[in-house]
Amino acid sequence: MTKKSTIFFMYGFLSIASLISIFPLVWMVIAATNRSVDVVAGKLTIGGNLFRNYLNLTSSQNVWKFFFNSAKYAVLTTVLSLFVCSLAGYAFEIYHDKWKDRLFTVILMTMMLPFVALMVPLFQMFSKARLLNSTLGFLLPSLSAPLLIMMFRQAAKSFPGEIIEAARIDGLSEIQIFFRMFVPMMKSTYAAAVTISFMNAWNNYLWPKVIMTKGSSQTMPMMISSLTAGYTTDYGMLMLAVLITTLPTAVVFFVLQKNFAEGITGAIK
Repeated sequence: MTKKSTIFFMYGFLSIASLISIFPLVWMVIAATNRSVDVVAGKLTIGGNLFRNYLNLTSSQNVWKFFFNSAKYAVLTTVLSLFVCSLAGYAFEIYHDKWKDRLFTVILMTMMLPFVALMVPLFQMFSKARLLNSTLGFLLPSLSAPLLIMMFRQAAKSFPGEIIEAARIDGLSEIQIFFRMFVPMMKSTYAAAVTISFMNAWNNYLWPKVIMTKGSSQTMPMMISSLTAGYTTDYGMLMLAVLITTLPTAVVFFVLQKNFAEGITGAIK
């Protein structure tokens, strides 16, 4: 097989794989513009029912209230988890000793625990603390993410020790070194962490379903679940809700995709 043939088949395979990957997104956009019967029938052309689907959705669900709830929870989770996890990862590497390494191992082992196994004790604890239907109740389980701590610790391995020593000689405190020296140098790692944290918080369904018992505290994934709970499902309206829910995470990923790739590869070296 010649080099040109190899390139042809390689690009052909990648093109087919790309089409298969983006087809669900394209189908979701098309379905959002069609009637439910057309979606069930498998129609693959743009319809004229988008505005009707939007009116049906907004009249049956408090869409923008739930959108605001999801945005609030996701942004707060992202900001606070980045602060906590970057500090923890930095400290585990820069000030590491035998006991800190053992603690870090224990933290990584918690990644093997399914969240379902923790939901009942967490619910009981949060219920007694009167944190049901509260923003704090949503945030607390997500603030210390083992994956993000590991990413920042790996990133801190590339942080030159000479810079730390020079900064200490110049009179900078340890917290000043972190914010003035470490944070600006780790932009790619922060971008990757923002993407992961925001997507996880925005798409989180199980924990909000447990902790948010009031209808006014619902998130977008919870709203989508409720749209399928009746005897009949309006699939055009459902796909429009899914499309609206997908947009924020898509925007975050596409804006940060370059830094995301650099941050991930830097974290796993």
